[in-house]
Amino acid sequence: MNQRRALLATGLLLLLFISGVVVSSVQAEELKGPAPDFTLKNRAGGNVRLADLRGEVVMINFWASWCGPCRQEMPLIEDIYKRYKDLGFTVLGVNVDNDPKLAEKLLKDITVSFPVLLDSENKLSEIYNVDAMPSTVMVDRNGNMRFLHRGYKPGYEAKYEEQIKKLVRE
Repeated sequence: MNQRRALLATGLLLLLFISGVVVSSVQAEELKGPAPDFTLKNRAGGNVRLADLRGEVVMINFWASWCGPCRQEMPLIEDIYKRYKDLGFTVLGVNVDNDPKLAEKLLKDITVSFPVLLDSENKLSEIYNVDAMPSTVMVDRNGNMRFLHRGYKPGYEAKYEEQIKKLVRE
């Protein structure tokens, strides 16, 4: 019986290890190909078009008011935005709530200076195949998708900065 428990525990530890490796590798994946262009309304009602940002490194961050990790990540993205915006870097925060009022309510508590766009019909989320909250796509100066991050855990922001530095230098 003890040998069976030991084997079960070893198998469980191995499964947890493998799961951890899989989760880590899924967290950031490299992408290739042009970023699908889009135009979305910002919070003030104006249009923002991705193609107009060609020549800048763009972080597209999909988030929702109900997403705890999104709330945790937003102030960190704001810090990154402030640190790199003068180097040709911008952030487009894409809110996917069905009701834009939910985004506005959250943004009273967590203020950001980067543009927040509204995707209340989730059309852009579908185009970018967003399957986790938050999801972040890094786009290079030529308009190509380079990196995708699904979800957020403390420490991911260091990887964001590493990738931003690389893309800004290109």
